[in-house]
This record gives sequence, structure tokens and C-alpha cells, in this order.
Amino acid sequence: MGLWEAFLNWIRSLFFKQEMELSLIGLQNAGKTSLVNVIATGGYSEDMIPTVGFNMRKVTKGNVTIKLWDLGGQPRFRSMWERYCRAVSAIVYVVDAADYDNLSVSKSELHDLLSKPSLSGIPLLVLGNKIDKPGSLSKEDFMEQMGLKSITDREVCCYMISCKNSTNIDTVIDWLVKHSKSKN
Repeated sequence: MGLWEAFLNWIRSLFFKQEMELSLIGLQNAGKTSLVNVIATGGYSEDMIPTVGFNMRKVTKGNVTIKLWDLGGQPRFRSMWERYCRAVSAIVYVVDAADYDNLSVSKSELHDLLSKPSLSGIPLLVLGNKIDKPGSLSKEDFMEQMGLKSITDREVCCYMISCKNSTNIDTVIDWLVKHSKSKN
């Protein structure tokens, strides 16, 4: 039965789209909406307006449909983050890697969120954005500042990206698509 079931699942995967749901979170002005736009259209806009509350957007890459929840990063919206992260395939946490003033707040918000029992075990993708800016952190310094090595109860991945220059966006999409398959 196991082999037959595996064969049927393989056949189904050829014809049926796979879906995944993601929450994009991070402090205001980290580049979450820009990331959604670059993933969806390949386009970047310099003048984005801050997300109020949340936006949802569906993006199809190959045979995977990704439902992206883009959550506002202002302090008044951070209490909503957990609610939108509960049933997702992965949590994507976006940080402005050139904004030294907000790194400690970003780290504490991330670790506070991950301490919630309802989010236990959900894979985490941390993106250091705006590496095109002068003075942005290196990956090693960024991981250190964000305390990523101390997170041991889930898969944690970190990429340094630039939405503006599309740096490492393909790598991010590959990671997301890979994680949609592991959920089905």
C-alpha cells in the first residue's frame, strides 16, 4: 500500500497545484511590501506607502501558489503577528540590515513572537534587507545582532537580500517553494 500511495501522490503532484501560506513580518520600513511586489511582479518601487493592518496577495511560482500575508510593522500592529503566523508554512521575518537603531527592537520582537507556543516548530526565514545601502551589516554580524543561533526549536534560515536590486530574491523564492512541498 505504501508504494502505491507514494506513486499516486507523485501522479497527483504532476497535475495539482500546491499551496502554501506565509506571513511576512518585521518592523515598519523593513521592506516587506517591496519584497511581496518583487516576488509577485519582479518590480521595485521606491515610494511605497506603509501597510496599515495587513494585505494578502497570492503569487504563483511554477506549480506552487503562495498566499502572502503582509503584516504592518508599526507597534500597534505587532500584537496581531501571532494570529497570522499560527497556520502558515513558514514565517518570513524581514529586517532592514542598514538600520542599526532598530536592530535591538527587531531582535526582541522576533524572539518574543517565537516564544509563543502556538508557533512552535514553524520554519523561520530571516531576511536582512537593504544590503544595497552603504553600511549594511554582513551576514555574520546580522545573524549575531539578531540572535539567530540561539533559536534551536525550529528550522532557521537567513539570507541577505536587496529588494531594490533583486539580490538573492531567486534564492528566497527557491526556499519558499521547497518548503511548500514539504508541507504536502
